[in-house]
Amino acid sequence: MDIVEEAVFNFQQQTWHLSAGKALYWAEEKALILSDLHLGKSAHFRKAGIAVPTGIIEEDLYRLQQLITRYHPEQIIVVGDLFHSSANNEVQYFRLWRQQFAHIRFILVKGNHDILDASLYDSLQINVQDTLILRNIHFMHEPCEDKENGHYTFSGHLHPGVIIAGGGRQHLRLPCFYFGKHCGILPAFGRFTGLAMLKPDTGEPVFAIANKSIFQVQ
Repeated sequence: MDIVEEAVFNFQQQTWHLSAGKALYWAEEKALILSDLHLGKSAHFRKAGIAVPTGIIEEDLYRLQQLITRYHPEQIIVVGDLFHSSANNEVQYFRLWRQQFAHIRFILVKGNHDILDASLYDSLQINVQDTLILRNIHFMHEPCEDKENGHYTFSGHLHPGVIIAGGGRQHLRLPCFYFGKHCGILPAFGRFTGLAMLKPDTGEPVFAIANKSIFQVQ
């Protein structure tokens, strides 16, 4: 299979560039959209005495920087769980990173782990919303079960994955973009996250991510 770093998907009368970098670029809104970075999670675990490799936040924000360089977005929308919990030194690292891109509007659709003080979000130039609606597209962190007030909804939270069957009875568990009838789910952007396996219905588009490749599996 050829390495394809993005897939262009026309859906809901909009143009979406699905990146193997675990984010999508919405052409009509010039918006880079991602979910579940969980910045600060590794430091939180290390503080609790659990051995976690260092450098995870640097790698995640470098990947985000690469996507910004590629797509030149006017706004970044994070669909929840930008930070993992209380403030730590990784929040300060993000502050330095954010200063490089002060010209880009940064919107956070609040997730269950986003519990920092409002004043801290303000100091980071982050516009925090409970939910967000743009061009009849609805963004919320928790996955929806049905059409939300007539809008198609994108969410995060689940860290979706899909099982791909290989030769010799082998199976791969890969992160994915899922497009249900009324609700889509974004892959977790952060590297220090797990996967929740989905069982898509027939006809529901799913794009799996394997390293630098992205491909449609149904």
